[in-house]
Amino acid sequence: MKALILAAGYGTRMYPLTKKCPKPLLPVGGRPILDYALEKLGRLKGLKEAIIVTNHKFFLNFKDWASKSGDKYSFALKVLNDGTKSESGRLGAIGDINFALSRKNVSDDLIIFGGDNLFEEDLSVFLKSALRMSPAVTIGVYDVRKKSQASRYGVVELGARDKIVSFTEKPKAPKSTLAATCLYYIPKEKLGYFKKYIQDSRNERDTSGSFIQWLVKQEEVGAFIFKKRWFDIGDPLIYQEADKVFGSINKRNN
Repeated sequence: MKALILAAGYGTRMYPLTKKCPKPLLPVGGRPILDYALEKLGRLKGLKEAIIVTNHKFFLNFKDWASKSGDKYSFALKVLNDGTKSESGRLGAIGDINFALSRKNVSDDLIIFGGDNLFEEDLSVFLKSALRMSPAVTIGVYDVRKKSQASRYGVVELGARDKIVSFTEKPKAPKSTLAATCLYYIPKEKLGYFKKYIQDSRNERDTSGSFIQWLVKQEEVGAFIFKKRWFDIGDPLIYQEADKVFGSINKRNN
């Protein structure tokens, strides 16, 4: 099993914080955001490698961080440069996934998550649920509890046995309060779906949400519902809230 961390965004909504520092390396509770994810990955048995795909602008930032962090873990830590240099030229989430799969010749079961996502849930709990649903793809979802808030996210509707029956990106009238997070378990048999999706000229490469919407129409997709808090660091207010929450957690643990 391998992990792929998406970190090739330019974080323009977080300026000026992200002009010289990539969003996944911003400090939350005194630690870079990515440190929390790698710590959780480190508890997974059988993880061979974690690949971080970033852009040319922030490549050296991640290389420097990885050189200081990589020896903490039992798995290999690799940083991959997608070659893009600006927001307008970015490959997008699905483009970056396909780029990393091709460049690193990945043929393993894969955990994918956004480098700017913070969650309290133990990844081993997510993985256990995903393995029960395998060979279906599993997506992490979080109950935001209010439909007014759900309309800011990609919203999923669940059927029997926690299978996703619909996905709608930022709906005006959400069918549920379950927001799709950027956390996926992709069995190796299903990795080819990314290439197949991109080959369809009607599909957008940029959003992972459009891929989920497409995938749900192809086959069964399972959902894992987060029981603990999840933050998508998309703007300064959410960033400040996450900093307070994880700062308090770190103080309690120390």
